[in-house]
Amino acid sequence: MSNRYFKITFLSLIFSSFLTFLFAQNAHPKYEMRGSWIATVLNIDWPSKPGLSVAEQKQEFINILNKDKEMGINAVFVQVRPVGDAFYPSQYDPWSEYLTGKQGQAPSPFYDPLRFMIEETHKRGMEFHAWINPYRMVFDVTKSSIAENSITRRHPEWFVSYGKQKIFNPGLPQTIDYLVGVVSDIAHRYDIDGIHFDDYFYPYPTSQHFNDDAAYRMYGKGLSLADWRRSNCDSAIKRVHETLLKLKPMIKFGVSPFGIYQNKSQDPEGSDTRGTTDYHQLYADVLLWLKNGWIDYVAPQLYWPIGKQGQDFRVLLDWWAHHTYGKALYIGQALYHADERDVSAFNNSYELPNEIKLIRQYPDVQGSIYFSNKSFNSNPHGFVDSLENNYYYYPALVPPMKWIDNNPPNAPEIWVSSDNLLQISGSLDEISKKEIVNKYVLYATSDPAKLGQLPMQIIGGDNGIHIFSFSNVQQKLPPDCTKIYVSVTSVDKENNESDLSNIIIFEKGRNGQWQGLSGH
Repeated sequence: MSNRYFKITFLSLIFSSFLTFLFAQNAHPKYEMRGSWIATVLNIDWPSKPGLSVAEQKQEFINILNKDKEMGINAVFVQVRPVGDAFYPSQYDPWSEYLTGKQGQAPSPFYDPLRFMIEETHKRGMEFHAWINPYRMVFDVTKSSIAENSITRRHPEWFVSYGKQKIFNPGLPQTIDYLVGVVSDIAHRYDIDGIHFDDYFYPYPTSQHFNDDAAYRMYGKGLSLADWRRSNCDSAIKRVHETLLKLKPMIKFGVSPFGIYQNKSQDPEGSDTRGTTDYHQLYADVLLWLKNGWIDYVAPQLYWPIGKQGQDFRVLLDWWAHHTYGKALYIGQALYHADERDVSAFNNSYELPNEIKLIRQYPDVQGSIYFSNKSFNSNPHGFVDSLENNYYYYPALVPPMKWIDNNPPNAPEIWVSSDNLLQISGSLDEISKKEIVNKYVLYATSDPAKLGQLPMQIIGGDNGIHIFSFSNVQQKLPPDCTKIYVSVTSVDKENNESDLSNIIIFEKGRNGQWQGLSGH
């Protein structure tokens, strides 16, 4: 096995007094979810349009990851099954029309987009969550391409037509079996970090009746229609949880529901809000799933601004923060509203940053996920600049889920070679006897007492040669610094971090060059 090398190059140090003041005013969490939703339905985020060449598809995704990494994003939630189709070869669902332009048509030359995306994401030390829409199977019957092998053609009796869509009937046992099969297939074949469901359980209500009457008569078992529908979603979530636990217990399972669970007018435990709810309209009893440990995290979509009457971001944030039941809570933030420019409450430079500040006031809220990735491209109201230069200035690890795994890997050992390379001695296998190393974290500071507090750089831990570049680290050090203390930690798949390695000292010579010295 090859050793691990990290080239240290220090450029001129630039650190303005303004940034020093700014950073002193804002906390920099070492652990924080900084996620981004990458939607494929209707080609919202990726690929930019159907039918791109394989090379173009790959380059677009690489560009997304590079930009996300630069901003401080540490996890992507990629929609790999948007409407009963797949961005990977599947025995259950046909190839997505959003990939090739025709449902059922494989990319040519052939490649596996999901495997490619996972590998590229992990190279950058980021998490990859496979985002699945569990029930929506045809987006628009008047426009959508539907392959001959689509399950909607083979078993039309399993589906309910609702508006222009075809939706799996959640009340049929075949639906749950099929969904569990899809999840099992992905989990078994791919090195994903999580399975992610969005808010589309039973459809958002319209004037049209959702015709599951026959299934209710057959399987209702004396329950009210509402309780029966909720029990159907409960059964699906429980089965997926149990399946992942048996197949790959390290995979996280989470849901991003609509932002209101119940209104206080409907239940004393509900939030002081008004509007559609998960419990009553979408039949998603999210709190039950949290209480029973069927999901590892919840990411409610709080797409309303601070102070909005009836749907106040602050009120909902506080409510969810008090209903985590020991599981992780991430907040879905409406980046797309800031990009639209016509939503007045978001048409400013302070709404999203103020939401981040509020989120960080709650210990039980562990970060954010932004919808959606393409809105980063326009840097709405300078928000990307705010992330890079302030809120996400230091990289962060996704908070570990101790109920999944609480065993950190062994600490690495580092030394400086004769050509001034920082090297991790020993093979990857030797380092990871305790736990498999998933990524490495570099710490560098002028004060050795602060080592381990703020990560300077996080990189993937796969085999090969890696370079720790100090081009972005330099700005995080005092301008008059002449001695730097460097240490590295190993991090496993669940983000458990090892102890610090030994310390290497770098000193700045009279010629302005940095030289690695023997550590301690």
